[in-house]
Amino acid sequence: MSDLPPCPQCGSTLTYEDASMLVCPECAHEWAPGAAAEENEAEAARIVDANGAPLVDGDTVTVIKDLKIKGASKVVKVGTKVKNIRLVGGDHDIDCRIEGIGAMKLKSLFVKKS
Repeated sequence: MSDLPPCPQCGSTLTYEDASMLVCPECAHEWAPGAAAEENEAEAARIVDANGAPLVDGDTVTVIKDLKIKGASKVVKVGTKVKNIRLVGGDHDIDCRIEGIGAMKLKSLFVKKS
């Protein structure tokens, strides 16, 4: 049994080596042996907003949905601008400070890049 990785496009386990490339016989995708791992790591590390625009530390974003705050009677309203965000790992991937509310963690799917 071979230890070749599955195809990154279709997931087929029938991959084979051809010279220095790996080839999938089902979808005809060709890739370098180390390229699949690098692509997966880069994709996992990339955080995007609701529109698919990549976010970076220090960006300004706008909230696109009213967000209720657990344990408080306050709400983050639609259109609230959040400046100087920090990207962190986890479910809530944006760490920020909102005026009038304080420090919060947000999900990137509820913001758009300004």
